[in-house]
Amino acid sequence: MPRPQPARDGPDGGRPGPTGPVELLADLDRPRAWMLLAGDVPQSYVDLDDPRHLELEYMRRLGHLIDLAAPAGMPLRVLHLGGGGLTLARYVAATRPGSRQLAVEADAEVARLVRRRLPLAQAGQPRPGTGRIRVRVADARAVLEQVPAGSFDMIVMDVFAGGRTPAHLTSAEFTATAARALAPSGWYAANVSDGPPLAHARGRVAAVRSVFRHACVIAEDTVLRGRSFGNLVVAAADHELPV
Repeated sequence: MPRPQPARDGPDGGRPGPTGPVELLADLDRPRAWMLLAGDVPQSYVDLDDPRHLELEYMRRLGHLIDLAAPAGMPLRVLHLGGGGLTLARYVAATRPGSRQLAVEADAEVARLVRRRLPLAQAGQPRPGTGRIRVRVADARAVLEQVPAGSFDMIVMDVFAGGRTPAHLTSAEFTATAARALAPSGWYAANVSDGPPLAHARGRVAAVRSVFRHACVIAEDTVLRGRSFGNLVVAAADHELPV
């Protein structure tokens, strides 16, 4: 984990969002890397100099799924439900140039701070061919219900409010709406945070399995066995998963 230090944000740091102050902590070990917190809960880790660097373990798992979703370098259409610091969107842009991505972030203060302090375009660093990343400040389900059927190759679900995923984003109905938005070869991936006795995670997995033909859960052994709190990544599709 990074050695954090509060960012010298002036007016940009500590403004309240729906779940509390939104802040950036600098990583003392990486010169232009930041941890984004909302209400004291870590939301994202972003390295502006190396978008391929995924510091958080669950992010590395999601990144690995993105790597497996298509041949290396092939552009993808990706919907990120939960934008945060746009860590995965930056990763996709760096590893799959030409990808078209939409990131949906419900917290307007998170989106504002990321736009100002963690911009996608860096001065003096043109990004030819990286594709387009659009950001919308809106509710994830509202946007998902509006997108055309079959319009994405991958949907990444990573929405938290105060450390919990809102209930209207966890149901089988929501998952079915996500499946409708995927191409036949598409993937659905969700970050789930839970601890013993894993009641929330079991409910999320049941919802996914009721919609998709294939699903798997990736997590540390102690988390899967219900011995510790942590992140579980759920992957699903209507085709076999190479994991």
